[in-house]
Amino acid sequence: MNTVMGFSEQEIASFGLTIGLAAFMLYMVFIVAQLARESKAGRFGTFVLFLVLTLGMIGFVAKLLIQWLLDIE
Repeated sequence: MNTVMGFSEQEIASFGLTIGLAAFMLYMVFIVAQLARESKAGRFGTFVLFLVLTLGMIGFVAKLLIQWLLDIE
């Protein structure tokens, strides 16, 4: 079995997916915040921007959370 520093290929891919996806999502939240600030959207406009533009991320995180709670692989 191939290992790198004691980790299997599957473990490395899992770490990369988890950390990489989390970093990408945080970056997308930063972009939405910049968009709201530069467009002077106000409180309600900022809420709508975050709701609409991050709904996909919320669904993805909810799917992962449900899989984790139900112990589904």
